[in-house]
Amino acid sequence: MTRTDPHDVPTAAQLVAAVRDFLQTDVLPGVEGRVRFHTRVAINVLGMVEREIELGPVQAEEHARRLADLGVADDAELAAAIREGRLQDGAALTAALEQAVRAKLDVANPGYLTPG
Repeated sequence: MTRTDPHDVPTAAQLVAAVRDFLQTDVLPGVEGRVRFHTRVAINVLGMVEREIELGPVQAEEHARRLADLGVADDAELAAAIREGRLQDGAALTAALEQAVRAKLDVANPGYLTPG
């Protein structure tokens, strides 16, 4: 695969992953209490940022396509169309909303999507 962006390696996602790994491997085992809690929060946030960097562009394209298929330009227009009854509650709307929620969970916490 040929890289076309102007930045060299490591990528932003790789840098975020390196910091996350450092916190998890080197910092977390040596801290307690409040600092441990905040370190865990930082690890989770960096994981979210890493996933958004990696998944975000494709997710944005797919979301824009779903909105266009529903005949709306953005989420605000989608919400207004639902509120005003301009969109029928059907399979297409349900599928678009489910896919939007799945995309958000893929970034925020993909563990919610795996059977436990």
